[in-house]
Order: sequence, then structure tokens, then C-alpha cells
Amino acid sequence: MTFSYTVLGAGRQGVALAYDLAKNGEAERIVLADSDEGVAVAAAKRLKKLLPKTRCAFDARRCDVAKTADARAAMRGSRVTLSAVPYKFNAALAAAAIEAKSSFLDLGGNTNVVRAELALHAKAKKAGVSIVPDCGLAPGLGNHLAAHGVAVLERAEHVHVRCGGLPAKPIGPLAYKLVFNFEGLANEYSGLGEFLREKKRVDVPTLGEIEELDFGDLGVLEAAVTSGGTSTCPETWKGKLTTYDYKTLRYPGHWAMIRMLFGIGAFEHELRHGGRTFEPRATLRALFETHLDFPKMRDIVLLRTTVIGKRGKKAVKLQYDVFERHDAKTGFTAMERGTAFPAALVAHLQARGLVAPGAKPLEVSVPALQYFEELPAHDIRVVLRES
Repeated sequence: MTFSYTVLGAGRQGVALAYDLAKNGEAERIVLADSDEGVAVAAAKRLKKLLPKTRCAFDARRCDVAKTADARAAMRGSRVTLSAVPYKFNAALAAAAIEAKSSFLDLGGNTNVVRAELALHAKAKKAGVSIVPDCGLAPGLGNHLAAHGVAVLERAEHVHVRCGGLPAKPIGPLAYKLVFNFEGLANEYSGLGEFLREKKRVDVPTLGEIEELDFGDLGVLEAAVTSGGTSTCPETWKGKLTTYDYKTLRYPGHWAMIRMLFGIGAFEHELRHGGRTFEPRATLRALFETHLDFPKMRDIVLLRTTVIGKRGKKAVKLQYDVFERHDAKTGFTAMERGTAFPAALVAHLQARGLVAPGAKPLEVSVPALQYFEELPAHDIRVVLRES
């Protein structure tokens, strides 16, 4: 059996999604849709070069996802549509997918947008399609591993997810390399983290509660609260788990600098001073994209999901570790691999009808045991330690 897919956004993540679908997702046709047709065409050419023996056809086309008719046309005829565009479009795109009779997933990152997608459950179920938001790295893979731990333990109690996309070595003034979209990064650094504590959902301010974790040869890293990483898991497991939390990993000193930038208003969209209007955030974005690129420095991804509970009367700790590196053979970065390949697996499960129709969170809708079993086939290696 083969399937047709649509990938919205033919940039970094979009190409990685299409690559894994063509290689591992039984794809016969993949529509690469982008607001810049030249980007889509270049993506198709790259994929043909990477996969010279593939039988999958790559269809490059222009698509403005802000226009519902454009998006719906790109989705029509595809078994599953994958969104690799900014999260602000995902709720409207999920609705368009239902109209196009295409299942849908996105890379997510904003839990309020996810809630808007989940509100489409009845319509998706009636249309016979599945909607699964937040399927990237974190949220995404980290939540899948948590779901696996919860499934295999008789009584899970505590879940801790720690994740970071980093340069292979600390570099520059922030000991950081910009590994994905600046607005996505700013979104993570802003607002509140949604956690479970003592079986109750709580909001925790971002950039605080710093903890240190030793990662061996990489040394000690600092983890801080960020937003979006837990997605809907605290709501799903409220009353069942005692703890569910998420923090982002960085090299030492990064969080102190970021708190300083927030403190002086550098992340504000608009500032009035001396009778003039300034846009600090736009300036900061330009500075990040100009000075934190470091094209010669390759990136790494670290993900550690810890699930603590009991098997019978025995206390058990499950530690899931993922360590992704840049792939010189394909050119995919660690962040592209760690984000796109796990999402492509979800799309393949949807295409095979293994995710029930409707709009539900991944921890509820995606079969956790099968997902974990199939991850290695998508070149994602998880080291599981039990103690």
C-alpha cells in the first residue's frame, strides 16, 4: 500500500519531513507546498538527489497558507497533510484539512493553538480524518516517550522531560546557535509553563527554576522552564500522575543572559521612548539571525524523558535518552532530524489508519507501544535505561 502526503512549508523541516516520508512512509506522491514556489522546486530537486532510487513523485507548488482556498487545494487528494509552517496558522489549516478530507498533523509549539485544533474533534470524526497537533521534538517526541513510560508501568507517578537544541560546543555571547525559527524560540521563552504538581495543573513562569544536569562529555547543562513543551499532557494525566514537567537545556550562562534581555524589554514588540516608537523584538530577531547563525558549527539535540512509578510494589525509573547529531551524508541538522522524523512516523501511522478519526492529543491518539517500536526505522535511536 502506498500513500499521498502534502507537506506545507518546504523549508528545513518540510524537506526533512518529505525525505522521511519518501524513505519510510510508503509515499507514492508528496506535494511540497510553499509560499515561495522557488523554495518548493529547490526542495523537490534536493529530495530527488538524496533519494535517486525512490518511486515517490515530488510535486512542487506555490501555496499561501494564509488563504484557506490555497491550503485546501494543496491538501486535496492527500491521505495526510503535515504542517511545517509557523504555529499561528495551524488551527485554520486543521479546519481546512477536514474540509479536504485529509488527516493532519503539525510541529506545534503553542498550547492555545493546540486547544483550538482539538475543538474540531466532532468535525474531524464526522469527516473520517485524524488531527494530531504538537508532533515535533518537544512538544512531540518527548511526550511520546512519556506516553510509552506511562503505558508500560503499572502505576506511573512522575514524568520529567528535558530537551535542548544546541551547538556542538558553546559559542558566541549566548553560548547558543539559532537552530530554528526565532519567533518559535521567543514563544518558548515567553509566558508560562503548564505543569502537573501534586496531581494539579499549575502555571509556572518561564526562564526560572534553573537546575543543573550532568551530560558526561558535554559537561553540566542548565535547564529552565519554558512554555509549550508539556502540551496537553498535564490536562490528560491530571489526577493520574503526580508530576509532569518540562525544561529546556542550555549551556551554562545562557539563561542569565536571556533573563537580562527580557528584563530590559528586548523581547517587546513595541516601545515608546522620546516621542518615538521602536520595535525591540524585530531588532533582536535581526541580531539573532545575523550573529547566532554560526554556519560552520554543527548542532546537537539532547532529549531526556524520565518516567518514575511502580511495577507491582517495586519502584521503577525509566530513562529515555535521545542524542541526535548533524548528518553529514544527507545534510540534515540534528534539529531537523529530531523534529521531522518523529512527526513523519505519526503521519505514517495516520495514513495506515492506526490513529482513530477525530482531533485528539498525541498521548491519547497515537498508539504508544507501536510508535516506540517503529522509531528506529525512522532513524531515531532511543536508549532506554531501567533502574
